[in-house]
Parts: sequence; structure tokens; C-alpha cells
Amino acid sequence: MKLNNTQTRQNLMNRLRRVEGQVRGVQKMVAEERECEEIVQQLASIRSAVHSTMINLLHDQARDCIYDPAVSDSRQQEKMLSDLITLLGKVS
Repeated sequence: MKLNNTQTRQNLMNRLRRVEGQVRGVQKMVAEERECEEIVQQLASIRSAVHSTMINLLHDQARDCIYDPAVSDSRQQEKMLSDLITLLGKVS
């Protein structure tokens, strides 16, 4: 499955840039020898942001790829659904 929707791609890139900024912030915290509790809290925020990004991507993929009224080939839709389920299996 490719990211064919421009809005989905842009939203994903924006979220990933935010996560990248959070990771850089944690690197700075480690370099500054900040308290472990603060670092763990930021890492938890990063994990949550990545999870949220993944859920949004999967939602958009389901909407854009699987629930496509233009696709009349049921085998193709079934394949896309199977691919999505496989992806979901990898994230749990």
C-alpha cells in the first residue's frame, strides 16, 4: 500500500517532524544530565506520538485504499484488507 493521498502524506510528515523534534529534545536532556524521570516522561510522550501517528496512518489507509467505491474488484479489496490486517499484526 502506497501513500497516494497528498493530505495523508503531509499529515504524516508533520507528525514525524514533531516526533523528530521530541527525540532531539531528549538527546539534549541526556547531554545535560537531566533527571531520569524527566527523560522517561519525554520518552513516553514520544512513544505515544508515534503510536498516534501509526493509528492515523492506518485509519487513512483503510479509508483511502480499502473503502474505495471505485474499486469493484472484490479480490483486490480483499487483498488490501489482508495487507492491512498483516500490518496491524506487526504493531501489536
